[in-house]
Amino acid sequence: MIFEVGVVLLAVLWVGTVALFLTHTREQKRLWAQQEADGIARDQRLRELSKRVDAYQNGTVRMGEALHELRAVVAPLPDKLEQLQQRDPDSLSFNQAAKLVSMGASIDELTQACGLTQAEAELMSRLHRG
Repeated sequence: MIFEVGVVLLAVLWVGTVALFLTHTREQKRLWAQQEADGIARDQRLRELSKRVDAYQNGTVRMGEALHELRAVVAPLPDKLEQLQQRDPDSLSFNQAAKLVSMGASIDELTQACGLTQAEAELMSRLHRG
């Protein structure tokens, strides 16, 4: 009888151990599947971010090239402007007057700052006010 109780007890323990093992195995499979799904999502996100970084880098390179081209175009402009100013000194006062009018200068300010006559200042004011 004790032997039979021992066998039954061992059988119950064995069934319990098998049940725990199966439960543990199912949980591990579920965790592995979840980790795999998370890994796939992470890899996809990394690919997307990598594409965005590449796009930003390409844009930055293009902007750098455009800036380099602009710098090459703009670099000689101060010299050209100086040449133009030296060529026709009267046009300087009219150019300056046009800038002042666009900034809101009055007719009196134009006559004082640019040396224009009252009629020239009025004409510049009417021509360049928007």
